[in-house]
Amino acid sequence: MESVIKMLLEKTGALQKGHFILSSGKHSEYYVQCARIFEDPATGDTVGAMVAELIRKYKPETIVGPAMGGIHLAYATAKYLGVRNIFTERDKRTGKMALRRSFTVKKGERIVVVEDVVTTGGSVKEVIELLRSLGADVRAVASIVYRGHDVSFGVSYHYLIKLDFPVYDEGECPLCRAGIPAIKPGSR
Repeated sequence: MESVIKMLLEKTGALQKGHFILSSGKHSEYYVQCARIFEDPATGDTVGAMVAELIRKYKPETIVGPAMGGIHLAYATAKYLGVRNIFTERDKRTGKMALRRSFTVKKGERIVVVEDVVTTGGSVKEVIELLRSLGADVRAVASIVYRGHDVSFGVSYHYLIKLDFPVYDEGECPLCRAGIPAIKPGSR
């Protein structure tokens, strides 16, 4: 499965090389722009079906994706499971993840959170905390790409591919020292 996903990342232009500031604030020579996968609905559906198979055993009633990266994946995954999908987004006033657009969850509702790329897991952890505060039963997390180290969500975590690219703090970044301009392609 990993070879198929890597081929799709390369074919769609989702795997990018340069000098990037990740949403975690860390720097990297590589960035994975999974939105490129979903430019082609057939490719997005393929990836959604693959993620759906990873999490089917948790019997989710709802798939939740954090905006922006998790929105398309939540839809495609929910489609293959025949369940509802919703997304969280940052509240502009508080800067925290929130359910908006009249989305709600029920007490005990079985939920799996999906994200396109996990590095530190910060957004996913926020979503889990939010959903649990509303009484939901968060059963698992899944992503297309895992590029982190020792990330724990307190529930099972599944991914389609692990990409082990070095990340650097700004002060220790060799790309910064080389004078290569950094771009911030993420949603934060």
